[in-house]
Amino acid sequence: MKVDMFDFELPEELIAQVPLENRASSRLMVLNKETGETNHDTFNNILKYLNKGDCLVLNDTKVLPARLLGAKPDTGAKIEVLLLKQVEGDKWETLVKPAKRVKIGTTITFGDGKLEATCIEELKHGGRILEFHYEGIFYEILESLGKMPLPPYIKEQLEDQDRYQTVYAKERGSAAAPTAGLHFTKELLEEIQKTGVKIAFITLHVGLGTFRPVSVENIEEHDMHAEYYHISEETASLLNEVRKQRGRIISVGTTSTRTLETIADHSGHFQASSGWTDIFIYPGYTFKAIDGMITNFHLPMSTLIMLVSALAGREHVLSAYNEAVKERYRFFSFGDAMLII
Repeated sequence: MKVDMFDFELPEELIAQVPLENRASSRLMVLNKETGETNHDTFNNILKYLNKGDCLVLNDTKVLPARLLGAKPDTGAKIEVLLLKQVEGDKWETLVKPAKRVKIGTTITFGDGKLEATCIEELKHGGRILEFHYEGIFYEILESLGKMPLPPYIKEQLEDQDRYQTVYAKERGSAAAPTAGLHFTKELLEEIQKTGVKIAFITLHVGLGTFRPVSVENIEEHDMHAEYYHISEETASLLNEVRKQRGRIISVGTTSTRTLETIADHSGHFQASSGWTDIFIYPGYTFKAIDGMITNFHLPMSTLIMLVSALAGREHVLSAYNEAVKERYRFFSFGDAMLII
C-alpha cells in the first residue's frame, strides 16, 4: 500500500495555530464508518451521539514542559534541550540543538543554575543522554523552567500552557498531548457521566515519533516508534463489563485506540497490563477493542490518518477530509474534532 494513497490538499491557513477560548466549542464532524455519510455539529453536542452504557476511553497522560532553554557556563552558548524519555533516575534521553556543541562531559545550566545537566552519552540525530543535577523536586523545577514542546506546525506562542493539556491529565510522561481529549471540559465530562455513559482511563505516553513522517514508499515497511502504556485492573474490568452489556467502546484519540488494540485479545477481552507498544494500524487491520473513535483531523500521509482510514475506510475518510477542507474546519492539534461511529 503506497503512502501517497493517504494524501490530500490542505490549505495552510486551516492549520489551527491557537486553541479556541472554550474547549468544547470546536466543530464536530460525525462520520458513519459503514456508509461514509457525514453530519456537522459542535463538540458540546457530543452527547447526542452517545448512548447509555457506552464507554469513553480517555488517555490521562500529562505532557511534560519538556523544552528547556539553557547555556554552556564556560562560553555562554545557547543550548535547547528537549526531554524525550526518562532512562533511569536523573538520566534522560534528550534532543539537543545545536548538537555539535554538546559532547560527552559538556555541562548545560538552566534558570541561573537552578538546574544543571551533564552529557554522558552521544546518540544519533542530535540525541544525547543527559544527567541532571538540582536541589529539590525535579518536576517542580521543570514546571517553573520548561516550556511545552508544541508540534512543529504550530508557529504561534501558547499564552496558557494548560491549553496543551487535557483537563483530566494526570500521569506525567508525554512529549505531546493526546489532542482529541483537548475538546473536553470538566463540566462536559460530568454531564456525559450523568446520562449513564461510562468514563475509563488508560495511559499512553505520547512520544515525538508521533510527528515523524512516513519516509518509505510502501507503508508496510514503516518502522513504528514505541510508546509506554498502562491499563489498570479497574479499567480492564469496566471495559469487559461494557462489552458484556453490549455497550460501545469509543476511544478518545489515536493514542487510546493504539493502547486498547494492543491490550485486547482476539475476542476483545481486556486485562490489566503495562509495557511498550509499536502497533501500526492501517487499512486491512481488524479491530478487536473499539467500536468508535473521537479524533482530530490529521496530517496528510501520516500514520494517524492511516489508523483512522483502517477504522472507517480510506475512501470514506478522504472524502470526509475533503469536505472538512471545503467547510473550513480547523486541522491538527488545536483544530476541530471528528466522531467515527
